[in-house]
Amino acid sequence: MKLHPKLQATLFFIGLMLGLAVIFTATFFLTGWLYDLAGLTIPAVWKQLINSLGGLFIFGLIITALTRTFRSRMLAGERLIYGPIIDALERIAKGDFSVSVENKVDRNENRMIGELVDSVNRMAAELNQLETMRQEFISNVSHEIQTPLTSIHGFTQALQSETLALEDRQHYLTIIEAESTRLSRLSDNLLKLASLEAEQMKYEPKPYRLDRQLRHLILACEPQWLSKALEMDIALAEVTVIADEDLLNQVWLNLLHNSIKFTPHGGKICIGLSQNSDKIEFKIADTGIGISEEDQAHIFERFYKADKSRTGLAGGSGLGLSITKKIVELHKGTIAVESQLEQGTIFRVSLPVR
Repeated sequence: MKLHPKLQATLFFIGLMLGLAVIFTATFFLTGWLYDLAGLTIPAVWKQLINSLGGLFIFGLIITALTRTFRSRMLAGERLIYGPIIDALERIAKGDFSVSVENKVDRNENRMIGELVDSVNRMAAELNQLETMRQEFISNVSHEIQTPLTSIHGFTQALQSETLALEDRQHYLTIIEAESTRLSRLSDNLLKLASLEAEQMKYEPKPYRLDRQLRHLILACEPQWLSKALEMDIALAEVTVIADEDLLNQVWLNLLHNSIKFTPHGGKICIGLSQNSDKIEFKIADTGIGISEEDQAHIFERFYKADKSRTGLAGGSGLGLSITKKIVELHKGTIAVESQLEQGTIFRVSLPVR
């Protein structure tokens, strides 16, 4: 049972006084015995002074011995408690985030130590997760850059052949140009995503007609959906939004390009825009290849590709939807996906009216 601090202090004081009384009494009898043994006769004043000094000296020796004993025990106890925490922090400082500190203290007796251990373990876990994400990000970037570079290098070497036909030469140059454009787009998307995550992207909201923006973008993509004979069902209500027009332009283009890209020839795309009292709702639905339920949980992650073989052929980097989500969240909105394989996909974007 743990005693109240005031009661502990009182008991300590009583024990100290009793100790002093015992030591002074023992010193009195000890010096008296020594005087008798030596046959000395000392005045009472000097005897009292010698007894007092002797008692204080013995008391000091005892206190010093006890202090050293308890200090060594306390240091050993502190090393037992704080040693693993210090070791863990040193390992974290060196880049090892796989540490885990075991709490050897009863939480009921020392709640703050328990909270400190939990904080260190939580920090290590979060840093370990960030390190894993960093390594995956570097790996993905390296892969995305290496693929077009390999193509450019290979076709550049092929162009050095003097026997290469003119038609093949033009074909290789077209591929090199396309891969160079892909690299440029990847670089631009990486910079844009980094700016969004660091909240350094220039954000200039202003009122404008959202329906007009969407209609303009749909017409700009007309060659793409006409080449695939896609049916476009468009229902855009007159809506004014307060937002950054350039940033939202990226959102609608990403969603529109994805729908066109993954909808087969002769398919259908439906685009809707509406507004109620507090929300602006945008919806784009297609009859494309769809997204599995497992992939839907990761579709907005950086470099994630639901259909890895097809997106690779289409030159996608897996950054478009991640950028889209960041821009929507920057506008205090939400984006969601509904899909079934071979039955199409629906993306819904919700923005606040103000």
